Amino acid sequence: MKKSLLCGAAMITVGIFAITASGWAQDARPKGDTANGRTLYLADGCWQCHGRVGQGGLMTGAAPVLAQTRLPFAAFSRQLRNPINDMPPYPEKLLSDKEVADIYAFLQALPGRRPVKDIPLLNN
Repeated sequence: MKKSLLCGAAMITVGIFAITASGWAQDARPKGDTANGRTLYLADGCWQCHGRVGQGGLMTGAAPVLAQTRLPFAAFSRQLRNPINDMPPYPEKLLSDKEVADIYAFLQALPGRRPVKDIPLLNN
């Protein structure tokens, strides 16, 4: 009896873990169009604080680097819709969810930061 209970509990635990792990592994981000994302990023003025290639900046305070952001899509979208600090909000009337996905795809496609050793001026 105890053995069958332990076996059943183990199977339930493994099942719950498998379901949870598969949920974490799935990326809820929709497919985005990088070319349209670049157009929107520049047209909507994101570059004014975050730089033309998402390198970050200091317009009204430290604006984070967005190139290859590590934010999951859901957090990125939430920040656009309900921003913290000085960033203006971008409600769905201004940017559709598809357009947010396009901007996210553009930012993920950027090369990101280069290692210091690859920047000659910093190695003199």
